[in-house]
This record gives sequence, C-alpha cells and structure tokens, in this order.
Amino acid sequence: MPFSSKFSLSLLFLFLSFSSCKNVESDTTSEEISEKASEDTSEGFHERMMAEIENIEVRENSAATKGMVKVEGGTYTMGGNSQQARQDEFPQHQETIKDLWVDETEVTNAQFLRFIEATGYKTTAEREFKINGKAYSPGAMVFDPENPEAWWKFVEGANWKHPEGPDSSIEGKDNLPVVQISWYDAMAYAKWAGKRLPSEAEFEYLARGGKEKQIYHWGDDFSKAPDFVNFHQGNFPVSNFKIDSFEKASPVKSFPANDFGLYDIAGNAWEWCLDTYYPNAYSRLENRTGGYFKEYFNSEQHKVIRGGSFLCSESYCTGYRNSARMSSTPDSSLEHLGFRCVRDI
Repeated sequence: MPFSSKFSLSLLFLFLSFSSCKNVESDTTSEEISEKASEDTSEGFHERMMAEIENIEVRENSAATKGMVKVEGGTYTMGGNSQQARQDEFPQHQETIKDLWVDETEVTNAQFLRFIEATGYKTTAEREFKINGKAYSPGAMVFDPENPEAWWKFVEGANWKHPEGPDSSIEGKDNLPVVQISWYDAMAYAKWAGKRLPSEAEFEYLARGGKEKQIYHWGDDFSKAPDFVNFHQGNFPVSNFKIDSFEKASPVKSFPANDFGLYDIAGNAWEWCLDTYYPNAYSRLENRTGGYFKEYFNSEQHKVIRGGSFLCSESYCTGYRNSARMSSTPDSSLEHLGFRCVRDI
C-alpha cells in the first residue's frame, strides 16, 4: 500500500504533524499551510536536487556487474490483464525493451551505506525543510495501523537508518531493502553506482519474467502468493496472519526469484522508476523522452513506483500484480519504499 497518488506527500506529512509542531501557530489553517509549503518548497527544489545529483562522482568500480543479472530484451504486451486492473493500466500496448543488466535484488541497507560513506550524501528525510521561512526537523512517513483516520504519520527522526522512527535501527539488517528513500535519493545512488533507475516499461517487463500473460510473476493462482511474495495477509490493516512469515520487510532473497532471476520484484518494498506518473500514460506514449516520461512541473508531480510492498493486500492495492501502477512525489520517504537499479548494455 503506497501513499495516496492524489496528494503531495511532502505537504500531507506536514498536515499530519502540525498538531505537535511547536513552531506553528494554533490558528494556522491547513489551506494556509498548503500555500506556504508550496511557496517555499516547490520553487527550484527539483532543479537543486538534480544539480546535486549531477555533481556526484561515479565510483571507481562502476562497471562491475556483481549482484546483477543480464536480462535479454524483447517485445511484450504492457498493461492490465486481470479483473483487478485499474483504469490507469490501460490501454494494453506493445513495448520493446533492450538487453539490460539488472540488480538481482532491491538495494539493501548495506549497499546504501557504502554509498553514504563514499559520498557523504544526505537523504531528503535527513534534511531540514522550511515553511514560510521557518525550519522544521527532518523526518519521514511511518505506517500506523492503530489510527484508522490516518494510517501514515510524520515521525521526526525517521529516515533510512531509522525506518520506523529515531528509536528504530537497521543494525543487524544489512540484507533488508533500504527504505525511507526518496526518488532523488535513489537517483543519487544510481549516479554513484554508474547505473540508473528502470523506466516503467522496463520494470513491468522485468516483473513479468518473460511470461507476459500472467497476472503475477509466479502465475495466475493467487493462493500460492505467500510462497512467492512478501505481502499483507489478513484484514488490512488491523490483522496480519503472516502466512509468509513476515510482518514487515524481509531480507532480500527470502522468496524465490522470478524467471529472469530477479528477487522481490513483487512485494517487500515498492520500487522507484524513472518515469513521471500520468494516469493516462499509455494513451500518450508519443510524449515520452528516451522511452520514459521525463517531464517535471511542480512539487506535486508524482513519479511512478512499482512492485508492491509488505503492506499490499488483496483488499487494498494488489501492488504485486505485474501490471499494477502507483506513484508518489519524488521527495517522499516512506517505510515501505525503496528501489533497484539497471544498467544499459
């Protein structure tokens, strides 16, 4: 379950946290907050982040393909092919994908740590943000199943090292996918590693594993899902039967790879793609640049996320379906959102 694709996460987490923010007057309305946040955070932020990423030096061994799988390209039918498919998964259309090197797993905590140690990069969740000239502490969004009115809450001190808040830790969790990663953070890592994020068309091709007519990468039988994917089983979000043995994120390679040799391409953590999100993307393919939607207009312009997470369920988003699409703002940092990289051949 991702954050809603209808709102800017960067603005909403401010709304959720303002009741405890000491720097905000009690008579400030959410409409005023929205206006101030838009004024202070949208103008030039994307450009500044992209310029910072551009200046990151590529690591010396960036040509190495250890931990990557070579996937042969091909032409496939992209788009919804089940009763659960949503409107933004249509129309079905043909996509041709080139050969790629692909990370066999989601980027892990250990891998991301090496990037941080080499570059000193600070993730967006670790950065102070401003509204109307006032500074607010860094933090990120954490899932709270106990609050039916707001499942997500902004937690100061939450970031990739502390995914559930300042009292949590990734110690001993080297092989878990790194989360609380924004699109900018993923782009920064990819630049350093000499790789890039996959386009949305590439991701669906990789997820299908050469079986383009199947609903899931393991087939069409959902009853087999707990053997192949980390997701939420039970009455979402209040109960989780944990048939798959995990309540939250699982170490990479805890489930079988798909037929391309890729692990956790469904479930575990949502994964960022290159593309700017459009609900009608498949009807405007001629507007793509280099095979993906590059345009970016404002702080609320979303980027595509794919693959689903440990919060996905049959009663909610079914994000583990091969064709499922979701999105979030590029500055979003969430407890169930990570990434993997690809490299052109």
